Amino acid sequence: MRDARSRASASGSGERMQDRDRTNDTEMTDLAPVILMRAVEVEPRLGDGLRVELHGVAVEVQRGEGLVIGVSASTLRRAPLDPYLPRIAAGHAGVLLVGQLPDGMLDALPKNAVIAHVPDLASPDALFVALHGALERVELRVAAERRGRWLTRYRYELGELIEISRAISQERDLDRLLTLILEKSRFITGADAGSIYVLESVTPGSREKRLRFKLSQNESVTFESREFTIPLTTRSVAGAAAVNRKPINIPDVYTIGSDEPFGFDPSFDRKVGYRTRSMIAMPMISAEDDVIGVIQLINKKRDPQNRLTVESVDREVVPFDQRSEDLLATLASQAGIALENALLYDEIRRIFDGFVRASVQAIEQRDPTTSGHSLRVSVLSCGLAEAVDRITSGPYKDMRFTRRDLKELEYASLLHDFGKIGVREEVLVKAKKLYPHQLDQVRLRFDYVRKSLEAEGWKRKLDAQIAGAGASDLKRIDEELAARAEELEIAWRTVQEANEPTVLKEGDFTRIAELGQRTYVDACGHAHPLLTSDEVVSLQVTKGSLHDREIEEIRSHVVHTFDFLSSIPWGKSFTRIPEIAGAHHEKLNGRGYPKGLGSEQIPLPSKIMTIADIFDALTARDRPYKKAMPVDRALSILGFEVKDGHVDGELVRIFAEAEVFKKVEGDLSY
Repeated sequence: MRDARSRASASGSGERMQDRDRTNDTEMTDLAPVILMRAVEVEPRLGDGLRVELHGVAVEVQRGEGLVIGVSASTLRRAPLDPYLPRIAAGHAGVLLVGQLPDGMLDALPKNAVIAHVPDLASPDALFVALHGALERVELRVAAERRGRWLTRYRYELGELIEISRAISQERDLDRLLTLILEKSRFITGADAGSIYVLESVTPGSREKRLRFKLSQNESVTFESREFTIPLTTRSVAGAAAVNRKPINIPDVYTIGSDEPFGFDPSFDRKVGYRTRSMIAMPMISAEDDVIGVIQLINKKRDPQNRLTVESVDREVVPFDQRSEDLLATLASQAGIALENALLYDEIRRIFDGFVRASVQAIEQRDPTTSGHSLRVSVLSCGLAEAVDRITSGPYKDMRFTRRDLKELEYASLLHDFGKIGVREEVLVKAKKLYPHQLDQVRLRFDYVRKSLEAEGWKRKLDAQIAGAGASDLKRIDEELAARAEELEIAWRTVQEANEPTVLKEGDFTRIAELGQRTYVDACGHAHPLLTSDEVVSLQVTKGSLHDREIEEIRSHVVHTFDFLSSIPWGKSFTRIPEIAGAHHEKLNGRGYPKGLGSEQIPLPSKIMTIADIFDALTARDRPYKKAMPVDRALSILGFEVKDGHVDGELVRIFAEAEVFKKVEGDLSY
């Protein structure tokens, strides 16, 4: 019984001893992180700025961007590293294992993980070497990754800036350029909204400047805006940026200090339901080192894809950082040069445009009968080209007119009659078949013949009375002279009627020809025709007021136009202007002038202009030799022109269906 009790007692004592050993092991394991933390904290060689924290059985050691998690190897089965595994796998954290490693435990850690190992009760030197090496390796990995991200971001931003620079340097239209500059400025900085101001003279030629608000963009709210001007002073943010020639970066416009000369007007926010916070204003500098405008951006967003609300501004909007300011400065330097070029280009364009229009007006002053014709033809031509550009079927479905093409057509249309400068003015303004001086000469002849008849009558009556003629003889003389006077009056009225530029009957032509055969005798006894051969030719014109030689002279204006326009250095943008303007009287069947080109040889813009030219000639209200023709009648005549092979039927159809003619219904001005 004693042995049994002894064995039982001995057995119980052994179990208690094992429990105490396990408790001691656990206590030692739990104490290991604390011991490690204390050892690290007192190690001066790890440098300043060391952060050491205990989290359960894991010790976090951070120096700069390096992080190492120290754990006792005996605790690995508790998975103390699980919360850190993503960072360990990414190389953003390393592992310091203390003590003997259980078999196979390292295999559970991510590949390429930074791992350092020291035995239990390692010397301070061994601990320093292991921990310092692990921290250094992590720091190198983080720095390398950061450099990689920076390089990737740099390449992306550089690529974007190159593309942006290329885009803005190629744009010549001022409004589109400003829109592009603002869009790209917002894109590279993540700004929700922005606006652009352009510097201008208060009056033409004045040195006093002001800022003109040109446009705004806002990703989160929609509102209407119009151009306005503000003084070039430091009282506004944009003005201050322009005056001081440097950017102004404001984290929160509602907290602008009282020591600043500028302030913020919150009325816009209240009006449209917006909340402005961060703002940056960047001056644009020209190649001549002059401030030329200001880019003003609002509300840099954490996520550029998000739309802002008044409630979300606090969490979504951040100040514009230095990188955003640098990127915007780079873009603004390119934008300033591009804007200067665009303004110069626009100024040259306006000067050239003014020259073209002034030239057309000068020509039309020589020919008041066609006043406004060139402008209407340009409007109709461009309108028809735009209509052709919109169609999706038919032979011209693939035809497209660029802005440059339309401007080329506009100039060619405006100048298509410029060659009239080489035509005699009396031919240009000839409203009747006879020139005024010719009609005066005919009238003087008829007056002379009438007076001659009267003199002849008096002489015959005097001779008859001397010869003793009676009253009946005198009456017969009077009746004969009256008949001849009436015949002369009828002949004069025939001349007047024939002088009108209308279609005459065949009998009228015969009568004019007969009058051309009649003669009268002057005071010297010389016989002269009542109508000269030139007058007969002019009065027998069947259409309009010009005879064949004059028509040829008028037609020569096309050659003069081509020659004149060919002498102008149009540059590569408008090289076809002489060709387009010089072919507007050609016909598809090859019977036009001056070259008799066939359909395939006539440029499409010229075919378009021909239709516009004919339509305006038919419907114009300023031709003194004809009445204005109704639109439906003019369209019918264009239909006949199609049947005769003169103009393009598809273009006439588009012209009618698109009602292009309505573009000239109102008053137009140059």
